[in-house]
Amino acid sequence: MTLRKNIAGMTGYIPGFQPENEAEWIKLNTNENPYPPSPKVAEAILTEVGHDGANLRKYPDAASKKARAVAAELYGVDPSWVIMANGSDELLNNLIRAFVAEGEELAYVHPSYSYYATLAGIQGADIRTFGLDDNFRLAGFPERYSGKLFFLTSPNAPFGVRFTNDYIRELAGRCEGVLVVDEAYADFADGSAMELVGQCENVIVTRTLSKSYALAGMRLGLAIARPEVVAALDKIRDHYHLDRLALAAAEAALRDQEWLNDKLAKVCKTREWFSSELRRSGYRVIPSQANFVFVTPPDLDAERVYNALFERKILVRYFSDPLLKHGLRISIGTREEMEQTLAALVEIG
Repeated sequence: MTLRKNIAGMTGYIPGFQPENEAEWIKLNTNENPYPPSPKVAEAILTEVGHDGANLRKYPDAASKKARAVAAELYGVDPSWVIMANGSDELLNNLIRAFVAEGEELAYVHPSYSYYATLAGIQGADIRTFGLDDNFRLAGFPERYSGKLFFLTSPNAPFGVRFTNDYIRELAGRCEGVLVVDEAYADFADGSAMELVGQCENVIVTRTLSKSYALAGMRLGLAIARPEVVAALDKIRDHYHLDRLALAAAEAALRDQEWLNDKLAKVCKTREWFSSELRRSGYRVIPSQANFVFVTPPDLDAERVYNALFERKILVRYFSDPLLKHGLRISIGTREEMEQTLAALVEIG
Protein backbone atom coordinates (compact mmCIF):
# COMPACT_ATOMS: atom_id res chain seq x y z
CA MET A 1 0.00 0.00 0.00
CA THR A 2 1.55 3.26 -1.15
CA LEU A 3 0.32 6.64 -0.01
CA ARG A 4 0.70 9.72 -2.16
CA LYS A 5 4.09 11.25 -1.37
CA ASN A 6 2.66 14.57 -0.22
CA ILE A 7 0.31 12.81 2.23
CA ALA A 8 3.01 10.52 3.60
CA GLY A 9 5.41 13.39 4.10
CA MET A 10 3.11 16.08 5.47
CA THR A 11 2.41 17.02 9.08
CA GLY A 12 -1.22 17.14 10.10
CA TYR A 13 -2.84 20.13 11.76
CA ILE A 14 -2.62 20.09 15.56
CA PRO A 15 -5.61 21.73 17.29
CA GLY A 16 -5.36 23.42 20.66
CA PHE A 17 -5.16 21.16 23.72
CA GLN A 18 -8.51 19.79 24.83
CA PRO A 19 -8.56 18.73 28.51
CA GLU A 20 -10.65 15.72 29.53
CA ASN A 21 -12.29 17.46 32.49
CA GLU A 22 -13.05 20.86 30.97
CA ALA A 23 -15.02 22.04 34.02
CA GLU A 24 -11.78 22.04 36.02
CA TRP A 25 -10.05 24.44 33.65
CA ILE A 26 -10.31 28.00 32.47
CA LYS A 27 -10.14 27.26 28.76
CA LEU A 28 -8.79 30.21 26.78
CA ASN A 29 -6.82 28.42 24.07
CA THR A 30 -9.25 27.79 21.19
CA ASN A 31 -11.12 31.11 20.79
CA GLU A 32 -14.47 29.66 21.78
CA ASN A 33 -17.30 31.93 22.83
CA PRO A 34 -17.60 31.93 26.64
CA TYR A 35 -21.40 32.23 26.48
CA PRO A 36 -23.98 29.62 25.44
CA PRO A 37 -25.57 30.10 22.02
CA SER A 38 -28.92 31.79 21.54
CA PRO A 39 -31.68 29.89 23.41
CA LYS A 40 -33.51 29.80 20.10
CA VAL A 41 -30.85 27.38 18.79
CA ALA A 42 -31.72 24.68 21.34
CA GLU A 43 -35.43 25.28 20.70
CA ALA A 44 -34.93 24.85 16.95
CA ILE A 45 -32.90 21.67 17.39
CA LEU A 46 -35.53 20.11 19.71
CA THR A 47 -38.28 21.07 17.29
CA GLU A 48 -36.36 19.49 14.42
CA VAL A 49 -35.83 16.27 16.38
CA GLY A 50 -39.52 16.07 17.28
CA HIS A 51 -40.99 14.10 20.16
CA ASP A 52 -39.95 10.72 18.76
CA GLY A 53 -36.96 11.64 16.58
CA ALA A 54 -38.77 10.59 13.43
CA ASN A 55 -37.36 13.50 11.43
CA LEU A 56 -33.86 12.09 11.82
CA ARG A 57 -34.70 9.14 9.56
CA LYS A 58 -34.92 11.55 6.61
CA TYR A 59 -32.03 13.20 4.78
CA PRO A 60 -31.53 16.95 5.28
CA ASP A 61 -32.04 19.57 2.59
CA ALA A 62 -28.95 19.05 0.44
CA ALA A 63 -29.03 22.65 -0.81
CA SER A 64 -29.47 24.25 2.66
CA LYS A 65 -32.07 26.52 1.04
CA LYS A 66 -33.58 28.01 4.21
CA ALA A 67 -30.23 28.68 5.85
CA ARG A 68 -28.89 30.28 2.67
CA ALA A 69 -31.97 32.48 2.46
CA VAL A 70 -31.57 33.64 6.07
CA ALA A 71 -27.86 34.40 5.53
CA ALA A 72 -28.61 36.18 2.25
CA GLU A 73 -31.15 38.44 3.95
CA LEU A 74 -28.74 39.17 6.79
CA TYR A 75 -25.87 40.13 4.49
CA GLY A 76 -27.97 41.84 1.83
CA VAL A 77 -27.25 39.54 -1.10
CA ASP A 78 -29.21 37.15 -3.29
CA PRO A 79 -29.23 33.52 -2.04
CA SER A 80 -27.30 32.52 -5.15
CA TRP A 81 -24.32 34.34 -3.61
CA VAL A 82 -24.37 32.21 -0.43
CA ILE A 83 -23.14 28.72 0.36
CA MET A 84 -23.39 27.01 3.74
CA ALA A 85 -20.69 24.67 4.96
CA ASN A 86 -19.63 22.13 7.55
CA GLY A 87 -17.48 24.73 9.27
CA SER A 88 -15.54 27.34 7.34
CA ASP A 89 -12.71 24.79 7.12
CA GLU A 90 -14.78 22.89 4.55
CA LEU A 91 -14.93 26.04 2.46
CA LEU A 92 -11.18 26.65 2.69
CA ASN A 93 -10.56 23.07 1.59
CA ASN A 94 -13.02 23.20 -1.30
CA LEU A 95 -11.77 26.58 -2.50
CA ILE A 96 -8.30 25.09 -2.85
CA ARG A 97 -9.74 22.09 -4.68
CA ALA A 98 -11.71 24.39 -6.99
CA PHE A 99 -8.93 26.84 -7.89
CA VAL A 100 -5.53 25.24 -7.27
CA ALA A 101 -4.33 22.16 -9.11
CA GLU A 102 -1.48 19.96 -7.89
CA GLY A 103 1.79 21.83 -8.38
CA GLU A 104 0.12 25.24 -8.68
CA GLU A 105 0.71 27.97 -6.12
CA LEU A 106 -1.37 29.41 -3.33
CA ALA A 107 -0.28 31.91 -0.69
CA TYR A 108 -1.18 33.19 2.74
CA VAL A 109 0.19 35.43 5.46
CA HIS A 110 2.60 33.90 7.94
CA PRO A 111 1.84 33.90 10.77
CA SER A 112 -1.88 33.27 10.36
CA TYR A 113 -4.11 30.19 10.33
CA SER A 114 -1.72 27.24 10.10
CA TYR A 115 -4.41 24.95 8.67
CA TYR A 116 -3.89 26.60 5.26
CA ALA A 117 -0.58 24.75 5.01
CA THR A 118 -2.22 21.42 5.83
CA LEU A 119 -4.92 21.87 3.20
CA ALA A 120 -2.37 22.95 0.60
CA GLY A 121 -0.29 19.87 1.41
CA ILE A 122 -3.26 17.57 0.92
CA GLN A 123 -3.87 19.08 -2.51
CA GLY A 124 -0.19 18.94 -3.43
CA ALA A 125 -0.13 22.67 -4.04
CA ASP A 126 2.97 24.84 -3.84
CA ILE A 127 3.00 27.31 -0.96
CA ARG A 128 4.22 30.88 -0.77
CA THR A 129 3.97 32.98 2.38
CA PHE A 130 4.19 36.69 3.08
CA GLY A 131 5.14 38.24 6.39
CA LEU A 132 3.82 41.34 8.10
CA ASP A 133 5.79 44.52 8.61
CA ASP A 134 5.69 46.70 11.74
CA ASN A 135 2.52 48.39 10.46
CA PHE A 136 0.80 45.03 9.88
CA ARG A 137 0.88 45.31 6.13
CA LEU A 138 2.14 42.53 3.86
CA ALA A 139 5.90 42.57 3.45
CA GLY A 140 7.21 41.90 -0.04
CA PHE A 141 3.83 41.40 -1.70
CA PRO A 142 4.39 41.87 -5.46
CA GLU A 143 2.65 44.40 -7.65
CA ARG A 144 1.10 41.43 -9.47
CA TYR A 145 0.75 38.15 -7.60
CA SER A 146 0.28 35.33 -10.11
CA GLY A 147 -0.69 32.55 -7.70
CA LYS A 148 -4.07 30.90 -8.06
CA LEU A 149 -5.36 31.74 -4.58
CA PHE A 150 -4.40 33.96 -1.68
CA PHE A 151 -5.81 33.57 1.86
CA LEU A 152 -6.03 36.72 3.96
CA THR A 153 -7.22 36.23 7.53
CA SER A 154 -8.91 39.43 8.69
CA PRO A 155 -8.83 40.01 11.61
CA ASN A 156 -5.52 38.22 11.57
CA ALA A 157 -4.95 35.25 13.82
CA PRO A 158 -3.05 35.21 16.12
CA PHE A 159 -2.55 38.99 16.30
CA GLY A 160 -6.16 40.17 15.99
CA VAL A 161 -5.40 43.00 13.57
CA ARG A 162 -8.01 43.78 10.90
CA PHE A 163 -7.01 44.89 7.41
CA THR A 164 -8.95 47.88 6.07
CA ASN A 165 -11.22 47.49 3.07
CA ASP A 166 -9.12 49.97 1.11
CA TYR A 167 -6.06 47.80 1.67
CA ILE A 168 -7.93 44.57 0.85
CA ARG A 169 -9.28 46.18 -2.33
CA GLU A 170 -5.71 47.13 -3.27
CA LEU A 171 -4.51 43.55 -2.69
CA ALA A 172 -7.39 42.18 -4.75
CA GLY A 173 -6.31 44.38 -7.63
CA ARG A 174 -2.80 42.97 -7.39
CA CYS A 175 -3.94 39.31 -7.37
CA GLU A 176 -4.36 37.54 -10.70
CA GLY A 177 -6.13 34.72 -8.88
CA VAL A 178 -8.70 34.61 -6.09
CA LEU A 179 -8.42 36.55 -2.84
CA VAL A 180 -10.21 34.74 -0.01
CA VAL A 181 -10.84 36.94 3.00
CA ASP A 182 -11.17 34.57 5.94
CA GLU A 183 -13.39 36.50 8.36
CA ALA A 184 -13.65 33.95 11.16
CA TYR A 185 -13.46 36.77 13.73
CA ALA A 186 -15.05 39.65 11.81
CA ASP A 187 -18.14 39.91 14.02
CA PHE A 188 -15.87 41.13 16.83
CA ALA A 189 -14.31 43.80 14.59
CA ASP A 190 -15.34 47.31 13.56
CA GLY A 191 -15.92 46.36 9.94
CA SER A 192 -16.04 43.64 7.31
CA ALA A 193 -14.88 43.02 3.75
CA MET A 194 -18.29 41.66 2.77
CA GLU A 195 -19.07 44.63 0.50
CA LEU A 196 -15.95 43.87 -1.57
CA VAL A 197 -17.44 40.63 -2.90
CA GLY A 198 -19.77 42.66 -5.11
CA GLN A 199 -17.11 45.24 -5.98
CA CYS A 200 -14.18 42.99 -6.84
CA GLU A 201 -14.60 40.01 -9.15
CA ASN A 202 -11.95 37.94 -7.41
CA VAL A 203 -12.92 38.41 -3.74
CA ILE A 204 -14.61 35.71 -1.64
CA VAL A 205 -15.47 36.08 2.06
CA THR A 206 -15.74 33.11 4.40
CA ARG A 207 -17.35 33.13 7.85
CA THR A 208 -17.74 30.69 10.72
CA LEU A 209 -20.52 30.38 13.30
CA SER A 210 -18.10 28.79 15.76
CA LYS A 211 -16.82 31.98 17.39
CA SER A 212 -19.36 34.78 17.50
CA TYR A 213 -22.47 32.56 17.46
CA ALA A 214 -21.02 30.09 20.03
CA LEU A 215 -21.61 27.10 17.76
CA ALA A 216 -18.14 25.53 17.59
CA GLY A 217 -19.72 22.20 18.48
CA MET A 218 -22.08 22.31 15.49
CA ARG A 219 -19.44 22.90 12.77
CA LEU A 220 -21.14 25.59 10.72
CA GLY A 221 -19.76 28.10 8.25
CA LEU A 222 -20.71 30.04 5.14
CA ALA A 223 -19.23 31.97 2.28
CA ILE A 224 -20.36 34.95 0.25
CA ALA A 225 -19.14 34.66 -3.34
CA ARG A 226 -20.26 35.25 -6.88
CA PRO A 227 -22.90 32.80 -8.12
CA GLU A 228 -20.50 31.02 -10.48
CA VAL A 229 -18.16 30.34 -7.55
CA VAL A 230 -21.03 29.13 -5.36
CA ALA A 231 -22.13 26.82 -8.19
CA ALA A 232 -18.62 25.38 -8.44
CA LEU A 233 -18.42 24.82 -4.69
CA ASP A 234 -21.79 23.09 -4.82
CA LYS A 235 -20.28 20.59 -7.25
CA ILE A 236 -17.40 19.80 -4.91
CA ARG A 237 -19.04 19.56 -1.48
CA ASP A 238 -20.53 16.39 -0.07
CA HIS A 239 -24.15 16.23 -1.19
CA TYR A 240 -25.52 16.06 2.40
CA HIS A 241 -22.75 17.98 4.11
CA LEU A 242 -24.96 19.57 6.82
CA ASP A 243 -27.28 17.48 8.95
CA ARG A 244 -30.83 18.49 9.88
CA LEU A 245 -29.89 19.67 13.37
CA ALA A 246 -27.00 21.81 12.14
CA LEU A 247 -29.24 23.48 9.57
CA ALA A 248 -31.89 24.19 12.21
CA ALA A 249 -29.19 25.64 14.47
CA ALA A 250 -27.80 27.83 11.68
CA GLU A 251 -31.18 29.32 10.81
CA ALA A 252 -32.05 30.06 14.44
CA ALA A 253 -28.65 31.54 15.24
CA LEU A 254 -28.53 33.81 12.21
CA ARG A 255 -32.03 35.10 12.93
CA ASP A 256 -31.25 36.05 16.53
CA GLN A 257 -29.14 39.13 15.97
CA GLU A 258 -30.25 40.62 19.29
CA TRP A 259 -28.52 37.76 21.14
CA LEU A 260 -25.46 38.10 18.90
CA ASN A 261 -25.04 41.82 19.45
CA ASP A 262 -25.44 41.48 23.21
CA LYS A 263 -22.73 38.81 23.48
CA LEU A 264 -20.40 40.60 21.08
CA ALA A 265 -20.61 43.70 23.23
CA LYS A 266 -19.77 41.69 26.35
CA VAL A 267 -16.78 39.98 24.78
CA CYS A 268 -15.40 43.21 23.32
CA LYS A 269 -15.86 45.10 26.59
CA THR A 270 -14.02 42.35 28.48
CA ARG A 271 -11.30 42.30 25.79
CA GLU A 272 -10.63 46.02 26.19
CA TRP A 273 -10.62 45.83 30.00
CA PHE A 274 -8.28 42.82 30.03
CA SER A 275 -5.93 44.44 27.49
CA SER A 276 -5.75 47.65 29.53
CA GLU A 277 -5.04 45.81 32.78
CA LEU A 278 -2.34 43.68 31.16
CA ARG A 279 -0.58 46.76 29.83
CA ARG A 280 -0.57 48.19 33.35
CA SER A 281 1.14 44.97 34.45
CA GLY A 282 3.98 45.46 31.96
CA TYR A 283 2.70 43.23 29.16
CA ARG A 284 2.74 44.29 25.53
CA VAL A 285 -0.72 43.78 24.04
CA ILE A 286 -1.45 44.16 20.33
CA PRO A 287 -4.76 46.03 19.87
CA SER A 288 -7.21 43.30 18.83
CA GLN A 289 -10.43 43.24 16.85
CA ALA A 290 -11.03 39.55 17.50
CA ASN A 291 -12.15 37.52 20.54
CA PHE A 292 -8.55 37.01 21.64
CA VAL A 293 -5.44 39.04 22.35
CA PHE A 294 -1.79 38.38 21.58
CA VAL A 295 0.31 39.36 24.58
CA THR A 296 4.04 39.45 25.31
CA PRO A 297 5.36 39.20 28.88
CA PRO A 298 8.01 41.70 30.03
CA ASP A 299 10.81 39.10 29.93
CA LEU A 300 9.71 37.75 26.49
CA ASP A 301 9.61 34.25 27.98
CA ALA A 302 6.11 33.23 26.92
CA GLU A 303 6.76 29.53 27.38
CA ARG A 304 7.51 30.11 31.07
CA VAL A 305 4.22 31.96 31.51
CA TYR A 306 2.32 29.32 29.54
CA ASN A 307 3.63 26.53 31.77
CA ALA A 308 2.85 28.48 34.94
CA LEU A 309 -0.71 29.09 33.75
CA PHE A 310 -1.06 25.42 32.82
CA GLU A 311 -0.08 24.44 36.37
CA ARG A 312 -2.94 26.67 37.55
CA LYS A 313 -5.34 24.96 35.12
CA ILE A 314 -5.59 27.98 32.85
CA LEU A 315 -5.20 27.12 29.17
CA VAL A 316 -3.88 29.65 26.66
CA ARG A 317 -2.16 29.12 23.32
CA TYR A 318 1.63 29.07 23.01
CA PHE A 319 3.28 28.73 19.60
CA SER A 320 6.82 27.45 19.16
CA ASP A 321 7.11 29.26 15.82
CA PRO A 322 10.14 31.63 16.04
CA LEU A 323 7.91 34.53 14.97
CA LEU A 324 5.45 33.86 17.80
CA LYS A 325 7.24 32.19 20.68
CA HIS A 326 7.70 35.49 22.51
CA GLY A 327 3.95 35.75 23.11
CA LEU A 328 0.71 34.03 24.00
CA ARG A 329 -2.68 34.08 22.34
CA ILE A 330 -5.35 34.36 25.02
CA SER A 331 -9.02 33.89 24.16
CA ILE A 332 -11.48 36.23 25.85
CA GLY A 333 -13.67 34.42 28.35
CA THR A 334 -16.18 35.76 30.83
CA ARG A 335 -15.22 38.72 32.99
CA GLU A 336 -14.78 36.34 35.94
CA GLU A 337 -12.48 34.06 33.94
CA MET A 338 -10.38 36.97 32.75
CA GLU A 339 -10.12 38.39 36.29
CA GLN A 340 -8.77 35.03 37.47
CA THR A 341 -6.38 34.88 34.51
CA LEU A 342 -5.15 38.41 35.16
CA ALA A 343 -4.55 37.63 38.84
CA ALA A 344 -2.57 34.53 37.83
CA LEU A 345 -0.46 36.51 35.33
CA VAL A 346 0.34 39.15 37.95
CA GLU A 347 1.29 36.42 40.42
CA ILE A 348 3.48 34.65 37.87
CA GLY A 349 5.23 37.91 37.04
